[in-house]
Amino acid sequence: MPAQFLLNLFIAFLWMVLNDEDELRFTTFFAGFLVGVAIIFVMQRFFGKQFYLHRFYRVVKLILIFISELFQSAFVVMKHIISPKIDIKPGIFTYKTALKSDWEVTTLALLLTLTPGSVVMEVSPEGDTFYIHALDIERYKNDLIRSLGRFEKAIMEVTR
Repeated sequence: MPAQFLLNLFIAFLWMVLNDEDELRFTTFFAGFLVGVAIIFVMQRFFGKQFYLHRFYRVVKLILIFISELFQSAFVVMKHIISPKIDIKPGIFTYKTALKSDWEVTTLALLLTLTPGSVVMEVSPEGDTFYIHALDIERYKNDLIRSLGRFEKAIMEVTR
């Protein structure tokens, strides 16, 4: 992956030099970068690895999923705060994850803890089970499990 990016930067600088302009411009560099992206994409089978912008796309997708879940859960918590009568049943449940590495497990725990209404209280020593506190376990446990599944899938796409 880093080799593809460095080659892309080299193509962009080469593009700037071959354009023979009086001064260096960002637009010329950016055009060269786009030409480099196209060249590397066409020749990706010779690198033996996936195209480096695929991972970048997956990271952006994970960030967008997190932002979506953040707004949805913030809206639910705000609805509870604004309502005149608080009718919640907090609780703790366990969730078994398919993630393996420490980085993946930590990322999932942080993403879930940063969304309002849920907190990862503990991770088992094996790293495969989360103990999660939910604001309203009866109403939103299934939504939390769905969110965890979306996060897990996106994290696996980034890391594997």
